[in-house]
Amino acid sequence: MRLCLVTPFAWSQPHDVNEHVAGVAEELRALGHSVTILASSNRAKELAAGRRALLDGVDADVVALGPAMPISRRSRIGVPVGARANLSLALELGRFDVVHGFEPGLPSLSYLALRDAAALTVATFLSPERLSYPPGRAQRDRLLARVDALVATSEETAEAAAARFPGHYDVISEGVDPELFRPGHKRNLIALEWRPMERPLVRGVLRELAALTDWELVLLRTKPLAGRPTIPRSLRDRVHVRTGRDGAARAALLAEASVFVPALEGLRRVQLEAAASGCALAAPPGVREQPELAGAETARLAENAVYRLRRQQRARADSESQSFAAVARQLDDLYGSLAKRRHTSPTTRDPLHDRPWILADLHMHTNWSHDCAVDPADLIMYAEANGLGAIAVTDHNVFGGALETAELARDHELIVIPGEEIKTDGQGEVIGLFLHEEIPRGMSFADTVAAIKAQGGLVYVPHPFDRMHSIPEPATLQRQLADIDVFEVYNARLLFEAYNDEALRFARKYNLTPGAGSDAHVLQGVGTGALRMRAFDGPGEFLLSLGSAQVLRRPRSLVYLQSLKWMAQAKERVR
Repeated sequence: MRLCLVTPFAWSQPHDVNEHVAGVAEELRALGHSVTILASSNRAKELAAGRRALLDGVDADVVALGPAMPISRRSRIGVPVGARANLSLALELGRFDVVHGFEPGLPSLSYLALRDAAALTVATFLSPERLSYPPGRAQRDRLLARVDALVATSEETAEAAAARFPGHYDVISEGVDPELFRPGHKRNLIALEWRPMERPLVRGVLRELAALTDWELVLLRTKPLAGRPTIPRSLRDRVHVRTGRDGAARAALLAEASVFVPALEGLRRVQLEAAASGCALAAPPGVREQPELAGAETARLAENAVYRLRRQQRARADSESQSFAAVARQLDDLYGSLAKRRHTSPTTRDPLHDRPWILADLHMHTNWSHDCAVDPADLIMYAEANGLGAIAVTDHNVFGGALETAELARDHELIVIPGEEIKTDGQGEVIGLFLHEEIPRGMSFADTVAAIKAQGGLVYVPHPFDRMHSIPEPATLQRQLADIDVFEVYNARLLFEAYNDEALRFARKYNLTPGAGSDAHVLQGVGTGALRMRAFDGPGEFLLSLGSAQVLRRPRSLVYLQSLKWMAQAKERVR
């Protein structure tokens, strides 16, 4: 598969998210995938290579799309216009099967990639602190509608992310390189990930270190601009400060450290690296409430060699299942499951090439619907007069209008597809085509689909993203993809054309068969949305014909059509 991994942080600077992306990408390549990383950068050499890669069709392991901008969970700094354009170009040229964005809860390339990609998409959240964007509910809903799978690197992160981006989360490890981080010759060395605001934690360890005369302590800085800790004069020869912004810089230190004290708000990656390096972790229960407990646990580990060895072996064993290779295998399974959602394309482009072309309107109503006054006989005459060769009568929650129209059309050349637009239990509407009996309203989306299939009918999803009405959740549509026969990509009655565009994007993404209809409630609206397709006989040939059909847009003023509908309804009430 062609995979695209998008990180929000500059590739030219060390960052724990970039380490995760780089490690996963290497192992996915080892599994046979083609992997391209899209990122920003402040290195002139990487930016020049990125421009060349865009000219060569995005054929590179890492493509720098533009200079890096400051990113903060409290900021709303936009991605530069040039980087946005390069991102769109890269997504188009790459023809990726999966676009995987990391930390899309930030205003960054990751968010834009998931929002705009036409491929299958996966979103990974690595920290509960990076969930501030987008601020608007509508924007978050639109992002969720375009994401196929949600991933988190811890249960805590999954819980926090689900509050803003509801859905099912697959929890995976951040991953570690077991070859880079492996136990070395251990000595009496304690490593502590230092944070300036966690002074009680440091004081507790320093207090115990005073009694451990043959032990040393390294205060490890993993963040930039972290300052320098205050070290008691009596311990200055045994306490050292080191900076390790990336894994390569930390590996040698952790290899020889016997005990590791994680910061309360430190990087989970560093704790995992320490475990893989065979360090005993001094992180007892309740340490967040009482940081001094870390000092007591450190002293116990230092004084009891047997206990320390047991904890080192346990830490190493726990890390073995969290290698980048293991994470890549989990993602490989996830990508494979997503690929199965796509419908297969027909082997023959136009199997009914010897049939004449007709115009078909697949969504309309008669006076059997509560909000329509169109007589079935008038509908047949009007449809034929306007050149339609097939219509689908889909009244709201009733089947009588379809039966009456089909019976009246027996002496006409017009093909009438009997259908029904069924209201589900809070998940929008579903149209059944080629039905024989009425289907009751109020069932779940899945049960309604099953009832349509039980009659040998076809499942047609109308106006799936029209937020002016009740619509199915994206997760519901994704669960039912295998049972959707036709997906309406053009509805002539929608107030906002963006809803039709969203439906077209969704249909192309999953290779769904597109449909179109006028959703007419007055005669003047019939045929304003239609398909040019081959003549057919029965549901089987109907689906074959849709494979080569073309969507026709013949719009009329929505205000005009809606006014006619209201006038007709008013006349009915007067009667």
